[in-house]
Amino acid sequence: MTSKFYLHKGKNKKAEQGRPWIYIDEINEYDGDYENGDIVEVYNHKGYFIGKGYINDKSKITIRIMTRDINEEINEDFFKKRFKNAWDYRKTVIDTSSCRFIFGEADFLPGLTIDKFEDYYVIQISTLGMDKYRDLIVDILVKEYNAKGIYERSDIKTREIEGLEQIKGFLTDPFNTNVEIIENGVKYIVDLENGQKTGFFLDQKENRAAIHKICKDRDVLDCFTHTGSFALNAGIAGAKSVLGIDVSQHAVDCATRNSKLNGLEDVVKFECHNAFNVLGDWSREGKQFDVVILDPPAFTKSRNTINSAIRGYKEINLRGLKMVKPGGYFATCSCSHYMSEEQLKKTVLEAAHDARRTLRQIEVRTQSSDHPILWNSDESYYLKFFIFQVV
Repeated sequence: MTSKFYLHKGKNKKAEQGRPWIYIDEINEYDGDYENGDIVEVYNHKGYFIGKGYINDKSKITIRIMTRDINEEINEDFFKKRFKNAWDYRKTVIDTSSCRFIFGEADFLPGLTIDKFEDYYVIQISTLGMDKYRDLIVDILVKEYNAKGIYERSDIKTREIEGLEQIKGFLTDPFNTNVEIIENGVKYIVDLENGQKTGFFLDQKENRAAIHKICKDRDVLDCFTHTGSFALNAGIAGAKSVLGIDVSQHAVDCATRNSKLNGLEDVVKFECHNAFNVLGDWSREGKQFDVVILDPPAFTKSRNTINSAIRGYKEINLRGLKMVKPGGYFATCSCSHYMSEEQLKKTVLEAAHDARRTLRQIEVRTQSSDHPILWNSDESYYLKFFIFQVV
């Protein structure tokens, strides 16, 4: 018999409005025995059904809702239907040769991320409840979506909160984990095994395309370049020269390889630098570019460190803005959920004021549409991206 959980009066509103997470302090009482990872039912204080999902009382997010239909079983057919809905959506909105196939809660499969790179898939499972369905997920990807190979990148700290070990490795027969993809006309070698996250930041796909119009015949600086993605898009768009910088020599080596792969090695070059240090040095030397792009890592992954993150974002934007020639262009972003759009706008504006520059907004963008934003799940909105002219 399925265990039933009842929420405190006054603490069920967000869950009833569609938020997929039930926190431990929202639960009042429950009936029936359960083991962590089991599917349980959730009710409000009056006994009205809210949803079904898996439980793990080791986590503050104790229950993650998977369905609002009391009669829907969480089984193979359920996963097939969720996958089909996710795939049909992506075929409608984006180039699916390489894309995020499953985006956790936003695809109503909490704890599961699947990225598709041509015919190879990377899966990341962050929760105990979803971990139980690994074999079923692999089976569906092979049989229904023609996966040539599947690699797991569940080497993330959040698994430890769930009482799970960090793991990575092949879920099919081994294959070459350096996979070539094409995005916006740019070729990349994606390292599924050792690249950051799941190997490549697919969430910036449409933002990379958006910078094409500002880069033609211009000198471009791309900071925190990682695999060189913004730099290479600038090169493909016809930039006069492009310099990508990253603190990781491994990233610089990978980006250089990608530049050669596209025949852009004479235009798009990469150097290993700490952006915070080198931008200050170059600014003092009077060095400037027509276009400066900032794609820093998330400076905060919790509410507790937001103030230090704001200082970091302000400082890097200040230094970046000083590198832009008058009349040039500036693209900047934050990939932290905890750095709100309003807070980022305020921080960039303060940086512009300190740099004695005026910003004219060209575009405000967010993550690519294969990372859909669920309006009743704030956590699914994390990437904020701005393009300005600097005067």
